[in-house]
Amino acid sequence: MYDQPIRHVMTKTPFLTAPPTTTVAEAARLMAERQVGHVLVVEGDHLIGIFTERDAVYRVMARGLDLTTTTLAGVMTPSPRTVSPEQPFGVAMAMMHKYGFRRVPVVVDGRPVGLVAARNALDPDLEDFVPEARRRERYDDAV
Repeated sequence: MYDQPIRHVMTKTPFLTAPPTTTVAEAARLMAERQVGHVLVVEGDHLIGIFTERDAVYRVMARGLDLTTTTLAGVMTPSPRTVSPEQPFGVAMAMMHKYGFRRVPVVVDGRPVGLVAARNALDPDLEDFVPEARRRERYDDAV
């Protein structure tokens, strides 16, 4: 799995983007609506930052900033580390481990095309786990 190109592993659903002028309150509303923990901050169609639920806690709430006036530009992670869709998934996993984050934007020529997250490493294993757990339940019931 770790040798697979990121394009085969990255999140397939549309990712959430917003301009840097978006307020934290609006970003949080959009994140809740989409049930995601991040916003890719774009200017035009180029990635300039990422804002995550951790940023909301550590950079906004812990500092007592006003959600309705604070914009993403002031609390996002600017110029985030990125990967290309052709790099091996293992590169993204190593990057997340080394730098302590859980998501890496996937970009082509500065434009976001997806997102790869630590949980992407679990998804194929979970697909195998669920049928196995169900199979074991049948045996547990027989004992």
